[in-house]
Parts: sequence; C-alpha cells; structure tokens
Amino acid sequence: MTVGDITDDAYILDVREADEWAAGHAPDAVHVPMMQIPARIDEIPEDRDVVVVCRVGGRSAQVVAFLQQNGRERTINLDGGMQMWEASGRPMTSEDGGAPRVL
Repeated sequence: MTVGDITDDAYILDVREADEWAAGHAPDAVHVPMMQIPARIDEIPEDRDVVVVCRVGGRSAQVVAFLQQNGRERTINLDGGMQMWEASGRPMTSEDGGAPRVL
C-alpha cells in the first residue's frame, strides 16, 4: 500500500522504537514497538484494515507477516514507511517538543 492509498479512517500501527516514535509519527497512529507485538496482539483490531508502518517498510513487513499468520488478515504494509509518509507531505506530530521528523 502506498501513502496515497491510506484512507482517513485507517488504523495506523507504528511499530518503530520509542525514540523514532517521539521524533515524528502520523497524528492518529497507535504505537506498539515491533518486539511488543506478540504480547499485545489483542490490542490490534481484526474488524478493520490495519496499516503497519516503520521507517522504510522492513520491520513493518515482518509484523504484517506475523499478524497474518496469527489471524489478523486485514493487515497491510505501508510501502516506504514513515520516510515516504514524510516525503508525501502527510501530517506528522512529535512527542519530544521538536519539529516532527523521521529518524
């Protein structure tokens, strides 16, 4: 899936580390670091599309594969990750007081 394909009602699951999340993320994204996914899988919706995002798409692709193997069939990898999100001019917010950016 590309950034332009994401609908306003999409559930965006950001699987990056805490420092990456704090630097900049999609405003409505939900943060669950990749290594926490197995323990927190019940927090991920099954009844709607889930767009999984990391910095460039590698970690999120692994998370999508894991989630699909565990019954979360409506998971989709965001091609290009947050780097493509930022390059596309989509809104971002930060948690560290700085201008939103992708680490």
